[in-house]
Amino acid sequence: MIEVRNIVLTQFRNYLFREFNFTNRIVAIYGENGSGKTNLLDALYFLCFTKTYFSKPDAQSTYHGLQGFRIEAGVTKNNELYNLTCILRENGRKEFLLNGEAYKKFSEHIGKFPCVFIAPDDVKIITEGSEIRRNFIDTIIAQLNPTYLRYLIDYKKILDERNSLLKAAAEKNYFDETLLDTLDEQLIFNGQKIFTARNEFLQLFLPRVSASYYEIAGAHDAISLSYFSQLQHISFKELLVQNRQRDQFLQRTGSGVHKDDLEIFMHNESFKNMASQGQRKSLLFALKLAEYNVLKENKKFPPLLLLDDVFEKLDPVRMNNLLHKVCVEENGQVFITDTHKERLQQSLQNLNIPFQLIELKSLHTAEV
Repeated sequence: MIEVRNIVLTQFRNYLFREFNFTNRIVAIYGENGSGKTNLLDALYFLCFTKTYFSKPDAQSTYHGLQGFRIEAGVTKNNELYNLTCILRENGRKEFLLNGEAYKKFSEHIGKFPCVFIAPDDVKIITEGSEIRRNFIDTIIAQLNPTYLRYLIDYKKILDERNSLLKAAAEKNYFDETLLDTLDEQLIFNGQKIFTARNEFLQLFLPRVSASYYEIAGAHDAISLSYFSQLQHISFKELLVQNRQRDQFLQRTGSGVHKDDLEIFMHNESFKNMASQGQRKSLLFALKLAEYNVLKENKKFPPLLLLDDVFEKLDPVRMNNLLHKVCVEENGQVFITDTHKERLQQSLQNLNIPFQLIELKSLHTAEV
């Protein structure tokens, strides 16, 4: 089991300096919008992934008007105490330390302290483009398979080089076929590894999502989820050969695992076009709970669970189902935020479990 004992924030978001000590497995945090609830959860996420949960540069996480930040926490895993430290220097250089020893590659830390974050805007996983769904799947697999992240990093680097070559060829009217062949070989190697890992993982993961959906929604909405990849019906090598002329014309790589997607249907129609708000929310939580369960089974202990402002996203029945599952049926540490003290307190009291209640007040004016 992972349990955060304390965290110290220095110049992080709206916190000039603040220390929190956590005394319970369930930590309930309430306060007005802008008080720093999401920022606190994101600091916890930072220590698990070496980066923010949200898509923005590290420099934007610094207290307004200052440069650099520091996040430090004491965390137990399987009863062993660890010290995690993330530092962004004034010159923009980031360091990440485990028990005082700096990582040479941040990717080595991913998966050591598994974490699941559920935020208000996560419904984009369902409603927006394929890149968000790929990132969601990749984040889970990277925590399960240490080498997977390296394949992703290498694939993106080679893809960028290939696209640059295609663009330069058009500008200079000179095409280096030998260099393109070399890049294709490297792209194929990493792309095939990514495809295989995604395919194997999703065969096990997607049925879990469907089961979780029915638990939360309490309804049978004929939901179906499937993995789409161009590599399912043709080899990556053949795909690149077939599309080489087209890639040259468009000056970018139009085929590969960077086009993969998670397809979601309801009654054989596109889910995002048919589903109600409640159905979308239920599917989002089903995806996240399936992620939670897969990580727990693989690691042999539950991951850290961060629930940000989820009361605004679910009706009371679905909310109670979710809280009972993650707070009562599971034994992992849960951080949950809300703007309403009474609603948060009453919901947890109804579960008849001990919890810590923390109030946050807007003490500083800062960009969040």
